Amino acid sequence: MKQLPSISNQIDEDKIFKIINKNFSKIAPYWFQLISSWLIRSYNVFQDIDKFIILIYFINKDLIFYRKNGLVIDYDTFYKDKSIEIPKINISDISSDLHIPKESVRRKLQELEKSGVIKKTGKKIFVDRSAFTAAKAEQTLKELSILISKFNEILVDEKITNNIFDTNEISESIKTNFSFCWYQFYKLLFIFTNRWRDNVADLETLAIGVVVLLNTVGNKSFKVKDLNRKSWTMIAQGADDVGVNAMSLSDITSIPRPTVVRKTKKLIEEGFLHINEKKLITLNIKGLALKKFTTLQNKNMKNLSNFLYRIFNQIKITNTN
Repeated sequence: MKQLPSISNQIDEDKIFKIINKNFSKIAPYWFQLISSWLIRSYNVFQDIDKFIILIYFINKDLIFYRKNGLVIDYDTFYKDKSIEIPKINISDISSDLHIPKESVRRKLQELEKSGVIKKTGKKIFVDRSAFTAAKAEQTLKELSILISKFNEILVDEKITNNIFDTNEISESIKTNFSFCWYQFYKLLFIFTNRWRDNVADLETLAIGVVVLLNTVGNKSFKVKDLNRKSWTMIAQGADDVGVNAMSLSDITSIPRPTVVRKTKKLIEEGFLHINEKKLITLNIKGLALKKFTTLQNKNMKNLSNFLYRIFNQIKITNTN
């Protein structure tokens, strides 16, 4: 008989939060890269991130069903010859769960139906298979595996665990436990996007802001290895001495340049970004914006800690028993 995993094998969630805060500069580039890439890919599916989030909201219904019934579905089975039947579309529930106004939800659903993403057959409603394939988790899974691998390295350095998993092992373990892991990932995403939508109005604005932030993280003068979250946040402001222009932001995100200009202007006015006389945009959060950013970051890191706690312990137990 296979030995049951011991509770002592698990890594405490509060400890994970403290470790992330202490080693923030080591994990931040991979966390922000994951978020940035996901937002950009989401935008590129429909040129509207909220439409994509509504799509994965429907997909998540399957993951919730599996979880409630104690089922764990692997990656290949989940995506094999599959279309999703939606039991019922409730605009009020979608609006409440995703923090999108009801009229916007209604309009986006109509547009998704007009484009064939949502199809009605009699009284049944389906998400078209082509749209389901567009939401396939392949690239996100790779980036998530890298993030978890870097977190694993930090745990080893902190002498929290002796177990070392390479990126491929992590990826395969997530695929094996896909419905469990992706339920947890979508849960994290919905919380994260709702929180930022409430504070910056729309997710395209967030996508642009995160690209500017990543530009700072990748700046040679700011590539540091040992900063806690508080120090990292303070030093990051104004650390990018080059900046990025609106055209480059448009090229990276695929968001039209006039839209980028309008949304960066909003972020500049609210104190999140700075623009110089050469029209180069940098991260330089000040005043109330810095206080807001710090509060949001604290909440986001608690949710990331919860996610890593659940995912890493699943991988750790699965691969060591």
